[in-house]
Amino acid sequence: MRDLLKRFIKEPGLYFIYALGRILYGTLWLDKAYLKILFRNRMGKPLNLKNPKTYNEKVQWLKLYDRNPEYTKLVDKYEVRKYIAKTIGKEYLIPLLGVWNRFESIDFDTLPNQFILKCTHDSGGIIICKDKSQFDLEAARKKMNRYLRRNYYINSREWVYKNIKPRIIAEKYMVDESGTELKDYKFLCYHGQPKTVDIISGRESDPRSDIFDMNFKKLPVINYYKSSERTIEKPKGFEEMIELCKKLSKDFIHVRCDFYDINGKVYFGEITFYQCSGLEKYVPYKYDVIFGSWIHLPIERKT
Repeated sequence: MRDLLKRFIKEPGLYFIYALGRILYGTLWLDKAYLKILFRNRMGKPLNLKNPKTYNEKVQWLKLYDRNPEYTKLVDKYEVRKYIAKTIGKEYLIPLLGVWNRFESIDFDTLPNQFILKCTHDSGGIIICKDKSQFDLEAARKKMNRYLRRNYYINSREWVYKNIKPRIIAEKYMVDESGTELKDYKFLCYHGQPKTVDIISGRESDPRSDIFDMNFKKLPVINYYKSSERTIEKPKGFEEMIELCKKLSKDFIHVRCDFYDINGKVYFGEITFYQCSGLEKYVPYKYDVIFGSWIHLPIERKT
């Protein structure tokens, strides 16, 4: 919430945009109109849907015109577990501790000392418990119930989240070789081929983003976080993650597949279809064009 308030202060026009989002709501035509306004506000230029060239433009096109109902199951953090078990194997799933429709239904006495709570229907609805004796149950209840009430689709028209049943899952708390965190390995896959991996580290203290190609060569580009100043070591399970990405992404135009690596043991994180909702600037700009060139759209559809 604090980060959102800072953004509103920095970009007061967002108040209007988000209020408008609750009015222009529910049909493809209205979604298209809303995304054109949102894109211009965030990216500083018109949204070209007739002949999109950049990565961010093409993500907006995919939001509007690539609407397979099966995608909703893949972004549901509970339902996707079935797809993962079937496609690559249940051994890649982080152990599940429970699933509930309401926070008040959780029996915390049955949970271990450390765990993670996640909403199934959004992005960022996470609560981490590292010590149950210090866990503020009331604060967690307020935060989680606020998460459960929101519809992630409204603000940026990521339609795949629109009809997910809001639930809470608990997963095993895990850390990698650092002993303090799990680095995210976010692979952007294009027509079944992973092309880049965005490694997110220091998420709880000082988030950093480092983007590599599939030869583990660091690319001179940044997106939403600053690049780290230290050397990022190639994870032991890097090649395995690449092969898993190919299996998970083979049926999609574009998708992001996230993994964790714990001393060479690979775990699945999540699947998402819209990296940064297609609303974050790449610096330098040429990478917005380069990454966009890897997405081949069936553009003959009406836009």
